[in-house]
Amino acid sequence: MPITLNPGPSQVDGALLDKLERVSFPTLGHYLEEGFVDPALVRLAGSGRVVGRAVTVRTTATDSTMLHHAVGYLEPGDVLVIDTGGDRRHAPVGLVIAAAAAARGARGIVVDGVVTDIDEIAEIGIPVHAYGLSMLTTKLQGIDAGGHHVGVVVGGVSIAPGDVVLADANGVFAAGASVLAAIIDIALQDDAEEPELIERVRAGARLGDETGATTTIMSLPGA
Repeated sequence: MPITLNPGPSQVDGALLDKLERVSFPTLGHYLEEGFVDPALVRLAGSGRVVGRAVTVRTTATDSTMLHHAVGYLEPGDVLVIDTGGDRRHAPVGLVIAAAAAARGARGIVVDGVVTDIDEIAEIGIPVHAYGLSMLTTKLQGIDAGGHHVGVVVGGVSIAPGDVVLADANGVFAAGASVLAAIIDIALQDDAEEPELIERVRAGARLGDETGATTTIMSLPGA
């Protein structure tokens, strides 16, 4: 399969990104079912929250030539998303790739595979999410395969170039901007109301009474 080099996607609306910077990511899980990456893919370096545009790269199991090319075209705020074709033995990301991404202003890196040089990456500070670690690395083999700005699959989730990627210690999520725009305001409202709910529960209120769950349970047959 020959290489695919597509034009870069449009930037994500700044107003939406500002709202996503404020929302608690797990709150989105109250309203969505799709887009949540395999929980086994975890943060291995860095801290804080990642919000940014997906810049996608598809590699082969052993060759990172496409990745070396693509990392030089990252823009500030991007999230580098790498599909390794299912390989979890060869690490395509190490100190050099992480340093290059950070130098370009990337917010984070998400790999459907393993990474290396984790201590050195931790010193850089860029958040890196992956399945694990390996000392076996990819090589610059120049294989005629892979792609830049192409559809990828990471952690069981299909991610398109330009999708919004959210990541923190809880995991990774990706979806189109329109999906997030449809729910972000109600999610932010939920976050704003949560402290008062917790205070009422601490004061003795029953959670099911507050959320309506108890009313629902009592209305079910057999209750």
